[in-house]
Amino acid sequence: MNLEYFIANRTAHQAASDKPNVMVRIATASVAIGVAVMIVTMAVVMGFKEEIARKMSGFTSHVQLTYIRSSNSLESAPIQRSENIEEMIRSMEGFHSMSIYALKGGVIKSNEGVAGLVLKGVDGDYDYSFFAEALVEGVLPRVADSVRYKDILLPKVVADRLNLSVGDRVEMLFVESDALPRRDRFKVCGLFSTGMDEMDKTLALTDIRNVQRLSGWDGQTISGYEISVSDFSHVEEFADTLNNNLLFEGGDDATNLVAMSVKQLYGTLFNWLKTHDINALVIIIIMIVVALFNMMSALLIMVLERTRMVGVLKALGMDNSSLQRIFLYQASFLVVRGMVWGNVVGIGICLLQKWTHILKLDAAGYMLSEVPIALDWWWLAALNIGSLAIIVLTLTLPTRIISSVRPEEAMRYE
Repeated sequence: MNLEYFIANRTAHQAASDKPNVMVRIATASVAIGVAVMIVTMAVVMGFKEEIARKMSGFTSHVQLTYIRSSNSLESAPIQRSENIEEMIRSMEGFHSMSIYALKGGVIKSNEGVAGLVLKGVDGDYDYSFFAEALVEGVLPRVADSVRYKDILLPKVVADRLNLSVGDRVEMLFVESDALPRRDRFKVCGLFSTGMDEMDKTLALTDIRNVQRLSGWDGQTISGYEISVSDFSHVEEFADTLNNNLLFEGGDDATNLVAMSVKQLYGTLFNWLKTHDINALVIIIIMIVVALFNMMSALLIMVLERTRMVGVLKALGMDNSSLQRIFLYQASFLVVRGMVWGNVVGIGICLLQKWTHILKLDAAGYMLSEVPIALDWWWLAALNIGSLAIIVLTLTLPTRIISSVRPEEAMRYE
């Protein structure tokens, strides 16, 4: 039998049956509140990182392969499709999927006004899952069919401003520096809204053959390749490896081509997301420190309340280290109780937001229309285990007061 645990368990049950000390209640509540705040903070930070990364990848894919002077440009220089390069990409470790695309900057106009955006042409290999999820009205554009349809998928924010709806015919104007402006008409097949209005209002989707015709390209001329990887955490390594392969194995087909990951294309945005890690760390440290000081106070009160018991146990031969373990066990019971309640409250708040989307955001300032939530068992476990270990280990310091208790005086203590 673990004598220290047995005594701690009995005294804890006895204390629970009596009226709990106010400081003990405060300490338990501080642990619960601290854990709940840490869980919500981590869930929101991880949610921001995952959601923005997912949406940015939906707009541009994980890796773009294009002409070196066209990276992150609205008007891209053309490149020729190459079976050699396509096979090389497919054989790379971490490759998931690939599609071609073509870009053409233009102006869309209606009776209500005009708006500038980029017309993006895609083919049948394009992964529509992101835009299918964001589709709010209508259908996705028909591509890679035997007939070239002039469907266009517009952002809802632009359609609302220009008073356009599904089924309307719209005219687009394409201005080129060395030629007369070109006009073309499209049919609005659907409207999408991803919640990132700043990104939405810059892009429209159509069949790649429409863009190739407007640019005067043949069927083998494109703006570049969009590549998806199986593990987003290795997207930068994949882009670096692809650039090395292009340099040493691509041959003439790879001249002036460059692969850029979504983190490189939008480096400022992803650096902004990294600053949230520091904010989360500061909040976690503050919550642990507050809970720690409250637990220290509660532990000292428990020792004072049990001074007579300490004297009796010392008189019976129990050493200081065993007595310290008794009170550490008692403190651990309180910490675990507070952490359980903290997890219930914190996870409950996160699930409520995830299912109901109560808390909204200004999309212009935060790039998202609602507070994102991402719960993962690995960081939940690490947060709970780490907090418990830090608090309990630090509580060994105040228990050293037991060594100053003298049995002959303690047994007379009331």
